Amino acid sequence: VISNVVMMGMGEPLLNYEAMWQAVETWNDHQGFNIGARKITISTAGVIPGIEQLAQETFQVGLAISLHAPNDALRNEIVPINRKYPIARLLASAKAYLDAQTDKKRVVTIEYTLLAGVNDSVEQARELAELLRDYPCKINLIPFNDFPNSGYQRPSGNAVTRFWQVLVDAGFVVTVRTTRGDDIDAACGQLVGEVVDRTRRSARHRAGRGDHSLLQ
Repeated sequence: VISNVVMMGMGEPLLNYEAMWQAVETWNDHQGFNIGARKITISTAGVIPGIEQLAQETFQVGLAISLHAPNDALRNEIVPINRKYPIARLLASAKAYLDAQTDKKRVVTIEYTLLAGVNDSVEQARELAELLRDYPCKINLIPFNDFPNSGYQRPSGNAVTRFWQVLVDAGFVVTVRTTRGDDIDAACGQLVGEVVDRTRRSARHRAGRGDHSLLQ
């Protein structure tokens, strides 16, 4: 039985809006999966035009924002779309989406992937708490699932707990995502990391043979 659906992953749903919405309607249709609107959430890195379009729909789903940083300087680096749609505009757009819904108790889910030594300090947790102070949201912390050549590492359990505690003490509802499949490199983000790594090795191999087709 499917009880909840979150549209997220390797693609950006709001950059493929028509196909995304067809999937949502199929999930909700009584002849499809018959899943209620409150159990469907669209996760976006911050495509503001898509959020604005979503606000026009009469069928209202949940909204999750992949934030991952408490300020624009850092988010510009790890979520490049922030250079076009900075945090203040993104949060305002998400708030406008909530305001357009008939259910005034809904909140935005803030997704925050914790990267060791990058965005997981106590100071950054405090900055995030200040950024989201009085903002209608709940926060989902996601310890990074590291994979070869990613350039990032998973934070320690203590670092995750310290970050979580700062947010809880500030009055937020905070969850920490449980990782499954990391023992076989099949957790969220790890499969594509392995594919990219193999592709690069294949490209290097072809380059060594004088075949540069994958490098052009």
